[in-house]
Amino acid sequence: MNINIKLLNGTAVIPENATEGSAGVDITATSIKHTDNYIEYGTGLAFELPLGYCALLLPRSSISNKNLILCNSVGLLDSDYRGEVTFRFKTIGAGTDIYSIGDRIGQMLVIPHPRISFTPVYNLSCTTRGSGGYGSSGT
Repeated sequence: MNINIKLLNGTAVIPENATEGSAGVDITATSIKHTDNYIEYGTGLAFELPLGYCALLLPRSSISNKNLILCNSVGLLDSDYRGEVTFRFKTIGAGTDIYSIGDRIGQMLVIPHPRISFTPVYNLSCTTRGSGGYGSSGT
């Protein structure tokens, strides 16, 4: 699959898979903005995803070595968005171990998504689990 990409600054890095088996491509930070509430990394990248596809913006496993957590857990990049992709993190704990400009800060996974419609009904089909919620299927 080919995706159009716009490099928004001279330090933007075209995403790549880290290994042959990597599902996501690594995204690199080109800017950093600190506020009292979050740290936002710019990527210098904008994408033109094909209609029917979206991208999930995910933390890398290296996040476990940082005092950061991705604010929205998983970002969703829609096919009609053309702005810069950014990653916004909250700091956790007392440490100051964060990403720097030039670090790979996240990954992007492009996936197809269907257009869906909903049909209101009075009853749903029965299952063994039924309406059992959190923890109902075991630990």
